Amino acid sequence: MPQVHHVEAHFTGSETVRDMVIGMSDGLTVPFALAAGLSGAVQSTGIVITAGLAEIAAGSIAMGLGGYLAARTDAEHYVSERAREEREVREVPEIEREEVADVFRGYGVPEAVVSEAARAISADPRRWVDFMMRFELGLEEPDPGRARRSALTIALSYVAGGLVPLGPYFVASTVSTGVLWSVLLTLTALLLFGYGKGRFTTERPWRSAWQTALVGGLAAGAAFAIAKVIS
Repeated sequence: MPQVHHVEAHFTGSETVRDMVIGMSDGLTVPFALAAGLSGAVQSTGIVITAGLAEIAAGSIAMGLGGYLAARTDAEHYVSERAREEREVREVPEIEREEVADVFRGYGVPEAVVSEAARAISADPRRWVDFMMRFELGLEEPDPGRARRSALTIALSYVAGGLVPLGPYFVASTVSTGVLWSVLLTLTALLLFGYGKGRFTTERPWRSAWQTALVGGLAAGAAFAIAKVIS
């Protein structure tokens, strides 16, 4: 019987994609709503551009800092939990060894094998703690550079997303022309972004595309209507 060469094709960039989704989705939506809202209240493209750039700068910094702090918190949580596991392995080894056995039982390992497997794992304290961190607590050791990369990815994605709805105002002669092209361009970008996000995260990318565009459109529409009413 001929051998079939099997190639694993799992996606491994989930953290980076998640950061891009966070930054890009907010970058497309928030400045879009702001520009649309201002377009309903002012008649100067310069005001829309100035306010939009200020929002993009502030938003990218805030979002990037949020991503950095979240990643740092994950890293600190891992260190804290690992220290606790190391202490428990030293102080209550029998209880920890039984927890290893319970993990194997949960995977349906025969009882005749469980004790031997637990002893083998607990023979090496470092490997023992690694096992408990992964299979008891569900924690993976974080990448030391994760916080910086997360902050940069989110911030740059926010800037890239925010420039899409703001771009038409740089070339439009009037606010009404700018908001029209901003709506068309941003809704197209939201559809494409939602579809791309869906390809990585779900099995229904078109549903993701329409949901993303709908959320952005509703936010911009609400901001425009409120500004019109107030003005």
